[in-house]
Amino acid sequence: MPQRLVILGSTGSIGRQTLDVVSRKPEGFEVAGLVAGRRTDLLAEQIKRFRPVAVSVADDAAAADLRARLGAEAPEIRVGGNGAAEVAVGCGADIVVAAIVGAAGLVPTFAAATAGLVVALANKETLVAAGELMVRAVKDNGARLLPVDSEHNAIHQCLRSGTRGEVRRLILTASGGPFRGRTRAELASVTADEALRHPTWRMGPKVTIDSATLMNKGLEVIEARWLFDVPGSSIDVLVHPQSAVHSMVEFKDGSIIAQLGAADMRHPIQYALTWPERLEGVVARLDLAALGSLTFERPDRDAFRCLDLAYHALAAGGDAPARLNAANEVAVRAFLDGRIGFLDIPELLQRVLESEPTNPIVELEDVLSADRRAREAARAILAALPSR
Repeated sequence: MPQRLVILGSTGSIGRQTLDVVSRKPEGFEVAGLVAGRRTDLLAEQIKRFRPVAVSVADDAAAADLRARLGAEAPEIRVGGNGAAEVAVGCGADIVVAAIVGAAGLVPTFAAATAGLVVALANKETLVAAGELMVRAVKDNGARLLPVDSEHNAIHQCLRSGTRGEVRRLILTASGGPFRGRTRAELASVTADEALRHPTWRMGPKVTIDSATLMNKGLEVIEARWLFDVPGSSIDVLVHPQSAVHSMVEFKDGSIIAQLGAADMRHPIQYALTWPERLEGVVARLDLAALGSLTFERPDRDAFRCLDLAYHALAAGGDAPARLNAANEVAVRAFLDGRIGFLDIPELLQRVLESEPTNPIVELEDVLSADRRAREAARAILAALPSR
């Protein structure tokens, strides 16, 4: 019997690649629901091809446009964050692929976990902002989290080589992005167009900028802490520009187990969808001889300060990671819009983190409140800056 899927963020990069995997293995999957924002043209095409029973879009205007495009072919259409959560839990899904970028994915992903579903998690912000709550919801409701991010997916695969008690540390790899090797002074004048030219991966603009600042790796450190129940002090980052080793686990006896593969997100997507089985792959095999060499180096924490800010927020606990994530979303948007420079991103994040004391997280509303306050603080800081 095919697995029934709901895809949160179906028109984004991960969502589109998930549907590509599904289309290559039609006997294994059925698309029950799709959640998107305002890209109704692409969503309409997806609906015609995969025939979900329900979808959700950002707002009433997007819903009206989608109905106009589909006419009698339109499925049930929900709206907003609550609509996304309703699609996540109301379509009889076996697996919910959580691929909405940013904090917008938090509510529907949390709803899927609370409903006891299998969550293929590509939305790292969910665990960054609400890691303790999410892990508790998974445990209390019999849900399961399977990582889709290539680094955490690699760790998940490597951990099959030993028990959790045998683990010494997790090693997340980073490509280094487009600015690897540049000094802090050299980064002062880089542009958004330069930052969007990632040397290895093809991702959406927000994730690509996060990769350039190394914030992406910082968020992944926080995510790994909750996914694998290890302290931040046992999670390291190494820059690996070939992007062939997706991450590693060092065990107590000194053995390091690494997962290698092509730089193609369809592999971790397929692994998460078919776990615990391994099926014939849909991506090209890695040619080690053609690759030639693998190199590793420590990240330049002076030039790329976002990584240490993430470690700091993780150590602070409470709502600090949620505020860091929200401030980063505002800062990245401002950088893409030309309102601030590349090095202003970590400066803005630090100012937001220092704008109030760390508060405890008890329920989901605490996370959402911290997110709102951090965005307001970040926007107030931006408003006070001179025009560029």
